[in-house]
Amino acid sequence: MSAANPSSAAHVLLRTSPVRDARHGAEPQWGVVENMQIAERFGANDDARARSAGIADVSHLSRMGFKGQGVAAWLADQGLPLLRQPNTWAPLASGGLIARLGLTEYLIEDGLSGRASAKLAHREPALRVYPVLRQDLALVLCGEAIDELLLQTCNVNFRALDLATRPVVLTSMAGVAVTVLPGERLGRPYYRVWADGTYGVYLWETLGGIAAELGGGPVGLAVIDEIDQAPSQ
Repeated sequence: MSAANPSSAAHVLLRTSPVRDARHGAEPQWGVVENMQIAERFGANDDARARSAGIADVSHLSRMGFKGQGVAAWLADQGLPLLRQPNTWAPLASGGLIARLGLTEYLIEDGLSGRASAKLAHREPALRVYPVLRQDLALVLCGEAIDELLLQTCNVNFRALDLATRPVVLTSMAGVAVTVLPGERLGRPYYRVWADGTYGVYLWETLGGIAAELGGGPVGLAVIDEIDQAPSQ
């Protein structure tokens, strides 16, 4: 992870996270990652909050969408995994992921070191393949009490899902349309959530408030980086 103080990069036009102007409940230590200001830490209790009910902003990760009747074959030609079932996902060798959203739309997101989406963004799509610009709010929800947070904000019982099938759930959370990728890391729930960036402040503050009631709250990217290195389940 390459980070710097935002003031040292003042001459660079930085991307803005959808939650940059939200109330965070703790004083963030800002850094610059992938040309976006991201909170690296929220104080000494980041680890404890992450174990209970952590919420982290990972909107800096590059991502790209593609849709169309020819998209599955085209993505396979680019060396990406073939997802035979809608609403499933697969990890990429680079550490990123590919998710099939419905029948003919896909999301590709980079990991900490991979650049799969960036490479695809510069390739000429095939016939009947259309790029989709993704400027999402991207969150990590993690910790032992996260399922309780989801029960309060979403009508999907994520505990009943078979994680071995790598499900992708399109639903609403606190009234906002979201895409959710449930999983586990270090034996605790670990969810990825994407939403329209215009709802970033609202969703962050709403989820952050509930997380605080459950003994958690905002956590910085440094903690998520450590958790993210653990094997997926």
